[in-house]
Amino acid sequence: MAARVSHWRNIAKRIVTLSESFANYSDAELLASANDVRWRAKSGTSLRALMPEAYALVRESARRVIGQQHYLAQIIGGIGLFEGGLAEMQTGEGKTLTATLPSFLRALPGRGCHVVTVNDYLANRDCEMMEPVYAALGLSVGCVVSASEPDERRRSYWKDITYATSREIGFDFLRDRLKVGSKLDETHRSFVFHHDDMSSEGPVQRGHYFALVDEADSVLIDDAVTPLIIGLARESTPAIEALLNWSRDLVPQLVIEVDFLFDPAKRTVELTNAGTRKVVLADKPPLLSSFDTEKLYTHVEQAIRARLAYEKGRDYVITKKQEIAIVDESTGRTLDGRKWQMGLHQAIESKETVPITEETGEAARITVQTFFRRYENIAGMTGTGIQAAREFQHTYGLVVTIIPTHRPCIRQGLPPRIFATQEAKRSALVPEIERLHNSGRAILIGTPSVEASEVLGKALNAVGVDCQILNAHFHEVEAQIVAQAGQPQRVTIATNMAGRGTDIHLHDDVRANGGLHVIATEMHTNRRIDRQLVGRAARQGDPGSFQFWLSLEDELFRYLSQDRIEKIRGRTNPDRNGELSLSWLQTFRRTQRTIESRERKYRKQLLKQEKSREKMCRAMGLDVYLELAE
Repeated sequence: MAARVSHWRNIAKRIVTLSESFANYSDAELLASANDVRWRAKSGTSLRALMPEAYALVRESARRVIGQQHYLAQIIGGIGLFEGGLAEMQTGEGKTLTATLPSFLRALPGRGCHVVTVNDYLANRDCEMMEPVYAALGLSVGCVVSASEPDERRRSYWKDITYATSREIGFDFLRDRLKVGSKLDETHRSFVFHHDDMSSEGPVQRGHYFALVDEADSVLIDDAVTPLIIGLARESTPAIEALLNWSRDLVPQLVIEVDFLFDPAKRTVELTNAGTRKVVLADKPPLLSSFDTEKLYTHVEQAIRARLAYEKGRDYVITKKQEIAIVDESTGRTLDGRKWQMGLHQAIESKETVPITEETGEAARITVQTFFRRYENIAGMTGTGIQAAREFQHTYGLVVTIIPTHRPCIRQGLPPRIFATQEAKRSALVPEIERLHNSGRAILIGTPSVEASEVLGKALNAVGVDCQILNAHFHEVEAQIVAQAGQPQRVTIATNMAGRGTDIHLHDDVRANGGLHVIATEMHTNRRIDRQLVGRAARQGDPGSFQFWLSLEDELFRYLSQDRIEKIRGRTNPDRNGELSLSWLQTFRRTQRTIESRERKYRKQLLKQEKSREKMCRAMGLDVYLELAE
């Protein structure tokens, strides 16, 4: 890795020198140079040969148009992204500006470039911010968000560079697939240069040549097995609602380990023989007479899952419209428009006694990891990629490279504090936050769920500490809240990585008092998420610190069996304040590694199954994305 970075550094220095030679060019001359490079790319000159000149043009364009100039570290990152890699760049290192380098270069042949962000806000923001840089070099830019109409989407995809979320790009692919079928692959191959005839009946996309994925660990790893599904609504009948409500009311009568088996780690439920007998013999309303026993078993198992495996405030929230909105575990954001499948969503609606929506079947589906493997070229940026380096290599062929920071990182890590119970942890944590608040520090607190953030917020308010709570209930203002988290005496509570992609700029007084202090109130199931939270402190050479506050009642342990949890807690010997020795940190790290390994194996297994299914469909002349949907 060091040799690779050293080689890229030498190239980057030549690019800096070349960009400085463009400083005397007029805007028209700069555009002419960009057009010349574009023509050579379309004429067959390799992009690698054009890279130094192309990157130098982008650097000069950014300097004169938006007043930002790529640092050496950003150019090194841009080279790594072109080389088909994943650049690990720390928070605040300017990934948005870095992305302009490979995006411009890959857009030159005229086959389209997709810049993928984690939400609509960032897609819009990055598009608006960087469009002038591209426009000065003769490239067009489009943006696709959830509110975009089909014709708007088509026009945006025909631009040289398109900003969008993975969700929007993936669903547009499936919609195109439903329109054109497997012939879409052949249709896309002819969409190289811009055509004036863009029929409203045809596909909106023109192929999958290059994708640059921001927050790549979130999109390509955490969401890898998330299915993108075009649904077919199934009418919700009185009989279905009666079945859902009957199943919900039956659950309290069933005994765990006797009538059903429940695996909290996998969130799976299986009725035993005793349980199936209870289901069959239970009193049923007349409306249920039309359902066979298998249907009854399935709905009862889903009702048990809804009751035991999914919690309000952690896995979902109830919106003002009385709808169930799924909460993304890794970001704390609500997943608008997304539903659990196989009747689980309706089971949770019944559990919470909100209006029951229509269940959806599947007209077309594809997982995130399978979709991005379709691209001819792919690159990614993230602040935390090295832990998943082998998986990135195996699944996407991406080599992870740690890009050196522009300025030395002076982040200070304080020893973790570990407690036997949540209550003991909270009792010690609130006075510590109060102390830091009074010292003039800015504090960012990471919590694992909506409920946890609100409980801590109430505890702080009770002692006179005002705080901003950022969770799934405040999705629309998360960027503004995070941007202000560096102000004096500002306390911000965020669920995991809500607000990801937004810089926290420190007030001078906060910088003088030690910078932003990050408190992680629990360990996440994945080390990368912990690193993302910690990485919010001490960006771009600023001062900052972090500390973990843990307890044996944290959500990390809900993935273990009850017997294992009881054995762990049985070995505790807390002091009078409920605090444990630092040696307990190994227990947390072991548990975290176990969960990471389990999830990694699941993703690997699913990818293997998808490859096998795709091979079988090709042999049978079927479209894997359509024919095998429900």
